[in-house]
Amino acid sequence: MQHGFIANQHRFPPRESNKQQAFKEFEASELFCPQCNRAVPVRKRLLLVLPEGDKYEYLCAFCATSVGTKLVRGANDQMHIII
Repeated sequence: MQHGFIANQHRFPPRESNKQQAFKEFEASELFCPQCNRAVPVRKRLLLVLPEGDKYEYLCAFCATSVGTKLVRGANDQMHIII
């Protein structure tokens, strides 16, 4: 049986575990705000649309201070230029 397992192992690509899939992309719900001096809920705002992906900015829900950014790669699989 071990020989069959090795043959199957080479025939099929390895699957990613559910844990790895779950952490490929995640959203921040709270981040540290230097203005409020504590962890606060955040709002996500589209900042830029770039060739390499969309850049988002996280803003403090209380004072609107920028507390972080995130680049989502592959979001622009089809780029359209409108003139």
